[in-house]
Amino acid sequence: MTRLQKIWLFSLVLMFTVAMLATFGDLLLVHLNYLPFMDTLTFQKKVVVPDHDQNPNGIDLVNGARQEVTRHTLWDASYYQGGYPPEGRGDDTDVIWRAFRAAGYNLKDMVDADIQADPAAYSAFVKQPDPNIDFRKVGVLDIFFQRHALELTTDVKPGDVSNLVKWQPGDIVVFGLPADPDHIAIISDRRRKDGVPLVIHNAGPWATEGDYLLRWHSKVDHHFRYIIQR
Repeated sequence: MTRLQKIWLFSLVLMFTVAMLATFGDLLLVHLNYLPFMDTLTFQKKVVVPDHDQNPNGIDLVNGARQEVTRHTLWDASYYQGGYPPEGRGDDTDVIWRAFRAAGYNLKDMVDADIQADPAAYSAFVKQPDPNIDFRKVGVLDIFFQRHALELTTDVKPGDVSNLVKWQPGDIVVFGLPADPDHIAIISDRRRKDGVPLVIHNAGPWATEGDYLLRWHSKVDHHFRYIIQR
């Protein structure tokens, strides 16, 4: 191969790589833990967003969710008799109930009881109640939090402290259309340089804490704050 051919080949590979990153870069990032050095690539001034004590149990939820990242919980949406997948396996909904467990509450029991109390409210996602799986459906959790949590803004404005202060650690975010919610996660206590919070979730192949609040393939449909009563 001549030198000119090598240059052309290198150029083609480089252009292909750039095109792939431009097309699929965001999809890749949601599967990675956030890389702090990425903030150093810009000269943007760091935006300081105060963490108001609006969600007194928020940090408990964050710490519980972060345990999924620490143990590298593998994606697993399988049906399990008894409901609970084994430790070290789970999906996006499992991040949520495990976070509640760490805060001292059994989200499965809370959801099951609410379905029993008002099955019609859950009829879009629960045709026949099944405690083995209902609490692991994004749609079911979306309805539960609509019924029992505060609904907050879904707008995310990078650099706008008055907006970003409304996004607090432990808040829960649901992505997707109202009729087809497709993902659920917890807002982290860590933020990008422009103040946008990171998110703790499991989108496979394992749980991560990443920069994807504005990068997920569907938009934020609901933003909840569940105030756990002690």
